[in-house]
Amino acid sequence: MSSIVTGEAVVLELRPAGFAARMVSALIDVVVQVLVFVGLLLLVARAVEASDPALAQALSLSLVVLMFVVVPAAVETLTRGKSLGRLAMGLRIVRDDGGSVRFRHAIIRSFTAVLEIYMLAGSLAFMVALFNSKSKRLGDLLAGTYALRDRVVAPLPQLVEAPPELAGWADLADMGRLPDGLARRISRFLAQSDRMTGSARTVLAAELAGETTAHVSPQPPPGTHPEAYLRAVVAERRDRDYVRLDRQRQQSGELGERLHRMPFSD
Repeated sequence: MSSIVTGEAVVLELRPAGFAARMVSALIDVVVQVLVFVGLLLLVARAVEASDPALAQALSLSLVVLMFVVVPAAVETLTRGKSLGRLAMGLRIVRDDGGSVRFRHAIIRSFTAVLEIYMLAGSLAFMVALFNSKSKRLGDLLAGTYALRDRVVAPLPQLVEAPPELAGWADLADMGRLPDGLARRISRFLAQSDRMTGSARTVLAAELAGETTAHVSPQPPPGTHPEAYLRAVVAERRDRDYVRLDRQRQQSGELGERLHRMPFSD
């Protein structure tokens, strides 16, 4: 995981692509490019070589430049860092500052790829990427780019459950709407509490519980742990909101059915 600070002082957490993912995406791109190049080369040789061998050589050289330099650079520029292999692996090439690559970055990478990937059979790219923290190849080092994981599986949200000893109290308690800021802070605390130290976890839980008491009545039984209190409040409010929204949905559906039937009723 790497961090980039934007001009607005916002920290962006970016996840560079792993070495294996980069190798697989590069292999896909190389195989596709070579197959297309060989196919076009056979067509050119069959159509031109018999009549003008010099023209065939010139077209073959132009085809090499087109397929291995111009086309990859154009595709990478137009797709903002994508290619067929990166699309399959969920990767994207970005600048070191996290921005989209431009043509000058793509053309540097394409020219360098001819040497480190095609002429040296990928050995130079392999060695450079292997010993780089972001799996950069030589072209990335020269262009100031790296591969970013563009498709990341989002973690499932953690479901907060009320402690069993507070279930009876939570059912009868009157819970008002929590301020948005307080609700977000409680949600972040409960999601990160397992990774916090004991003292910091206790202090923050007590602080949030103190702010929450103004919106809940009656207060929990004496001796209730602040974190257990927060979990009970969050879980009960979630369940009540679900019931309320489900009831509204059913009422809206019934009203919609009645309105739909009325003009056509006998």
